[in-house]
Amino acid sequence: QVQLVESGGGLVQAGGSLRLSCAASARTFIRYTMGWFRQAPGKEREFVAAISWSGGNPSYADSVKGRFIMSRDNAKNTVYLQMDSLKPEDTAVYSCAAALRVGVTASPSLYNYWGQGTQVTVSS
Repeated sequence: QVQLVESGGGLVQAGGSLRLSCAASARTFIRYTMGWFRQAPGKEREFVAAISWSGGNPSYADSVKGRFIMSRDNAKNTVYLQMDSLKPEDTAVYSCAAALRVGVTASPSLYNYWGQGTQVTVSS
């Protein structure tokens, strides 16, 4: 069982930045591919970014490419999502997820564990 706890969400003006963190309880954290997803009210859950166990080859949704950076610190069992140049359409609940025995993937069905999420609100 892996517990994931997100933090760092909040209210920010358009053009601003936020840094989300996701702390994992797993002693074998290094074995997990990690992902960030988001869900806005009335919309489907959407892939944001994912990163391999080594931190290499992060993958991003086209909508965030060039603005968001995902990273991980395996010594701290934590992944991060640096979000810059935020737009009102980035407003959503952001959740991190952990996938075992898969490579970097945008498919939510392949993730085994999910956090509760943190709200990000971008005002215009």
